[in-house]
Formats: sequence, C-alpha cells, structure tokens
Amino acid sequence: MKKSIFAISTLLTMTTGVVFGQQEKLLTHFIYDKMSINPGSTGLQDGIVGTMVYRNQWDKVNGAPNSVLFNAEAPINLGGVGLSFYHDAIGEMKQNNVLLNYSFHLPVYIGGAYRGTLGAGLGLGLVNVGFDPIWVPPTPGPDPLLPTATSGGAMDFNFGLFWKGNSNPTRPYYVGLSATHLTQANIKNVNYSNARHAFLIGGYTMLNVFGTGKSLDFQLLSRTDFVKYSAELNTRYLHMLNMKSLVYGGLTYRISDGAGLMLGYERESTNGLSKMLIGYSYDLTLNKLRDISKGSHEIALRFIKLIPPPPVQKAKHPRWL
Repeated sequence: MKKSIFAISTLLTMTTGVVFGQQEKLLTHFIYDKMSINPGSTGLQDGIVGTMVYRNQWDKVNGAPNSVLFNAEAPINLGGVGLSFYHDAIGEMKQNNVLLNYSFHLPVYIGGAYRGTLGAGLGLGLVNVGFDPIWVPPTPGPDPLLPTATSGGAMDFNFGLFWKGNSNPTRPYYVGLSATHLTQANIKNVNYSNARHAFLIGGYTMLNVFGTGKSLDFQLLSRTDFVKYSAELNTRYLHMLNMKSLVYGGLTYRISDGAGLMLGYERESTNGLSKMLIGYSYDLTLNKLRDISKGSHEIALRFIKLIPPPPVQKAKHPRWL
C-alpha cells in the first residue's frame, strides 16, 4: 500500500495542476555530467568523450525515478561542442531532453604562465514530456472524465561559465556557475512547466597526497530553483595500480536525501590513445521513503578517445637545413 502512494500522488498532481516535482536529475556521478548542467564545460576534457549513466532511484518504490543519460563532447578550434540526451521516467510521466552545446574556450596567461582556461557556453535543446496513464475503471466502458495519453514539447535554453584551473599542476581544480531552463518551458497540454535553476559546481584534486599514485579528490554540486536548495558532496580516494590503470573508492552525501558508497575502475589503452571507466554507486535513502526504499543504484560508463599532440615536422631538404 505504501509503495503505491508515490505513483498515486504523481497521477493526482498531474491531473489537478502544474507539475514541478523533481525536474533536475540527481546523479551521484555528476562529476562525469558537467556538460548538461553547465555548457561552459563542453570540450574541456582530454579528448573526445562519451558518457552513459543509468540511475535507479529509490529501488522497490513503485513509480520512483529511473533515468538514463548519454553525453558526447569533443574539443574544436577555440572551443568545444557536445550533444546530450536524458530520459527520465517517474510514475506515468516520461521526460526526454535533447541538448546541443557550444563552448568558447579562452586560455588565460598571467605573468607569461598558463593559469587555466575559461569556458563560456550556450545550450539549446528540446524538452518533451509525455503522460500515459493506465486506468482500471470499475465499469467496462471508458470514463470520459479520466485523462488519456498526451504529450508535448518546448524549447530549452542553458548558459554557463566554467573555469578549469592549472595554477598548480599537482592541485588541479575547477569551478562553474550556470543557469538552466532560462526560457521556463511551459507545456500546457500536459500541465508541465520548467523552473529556472542555478548551479554551482566545483572540484579539487590533491595528487600524490598519500604517496606516488595515491590521490584524493573532492567534488561539490549545489542547485536551487530559488524556492528550494540542495547540494551534494563526493570524496574519492584514487589509487594507481600501474601506469595504465587505477581504482577509486569514495563516499557521497546529498542533503536530506541520501548518503552512499562509490567504486570505480579506469584503464588506459596500451597505445595511450584511449581510456575507459566503469563506476558504481549505492545510495542509502535518508528522506521519508527510507522505510520502503531499498536505496538507489547507479552505473556510469565513460570512454575517452585521447587526441595525440601534432607530430613534429622535420625538413630534410638542404634549403631548410
């Protein structure tokens, strides 16, 4: 009975008023999803990057969110481009977001030394929301008072600034400020409206702090829709197994929602031109659903095609000696 309350309340909300709910995705592996919340970070990775994250939130709770994210991004001259797709299913509601990002990159030099890169990015996309209720009326005939399946879409617009610091190579860091859903998409036929959100994201790594190949990093993500506020913090220990692979383990905490464990493995190819990562997290539920939820599971896959430096040109013609 308790497990059905979530799904029933979702249906009632959708049939009686505008849906707000959990609009922005919650991902423990947000460190690998900077692009969809801050377009300024697009293309600031080491190469061409593909990311997939699946999240089963509040396991065993009927109608709880199930989410899938796909990101692809690459650097280009003076910037980066990226494409993001996000699917979210909550009760009888399905949401799909497609986002195309562009970021302009500005290297910053102070005193002749490279200090970091500032990315300024825009994201233009489409949000589609569908509602497909399954009713079991007491009579065999359809009830005209019950809503039927419907869907709709609207344009979406994001903006972000992202700083990737390099003032100390042994202490790399990043910080970003962004705003999403600036157009506040209003899809009237499904009574759905996007609220503007502001994000602050940051990360700091202490390389070799426990010895060679033994590092510690921290990531923070905070968000607000100017009515409610939430934040999450990840702390990871990274251990190099050899020159080509590492494992990590860490803890995560999300205000008033959950705390959990993170595990992962990353390996670089033999030729040094690609990397692959797999990560898993399990979050314990700390909110009012803790008595019926079995926690949240999340799997992250990430592939990076590294871009080698340009070859050194050597002239052998006597004229160029």
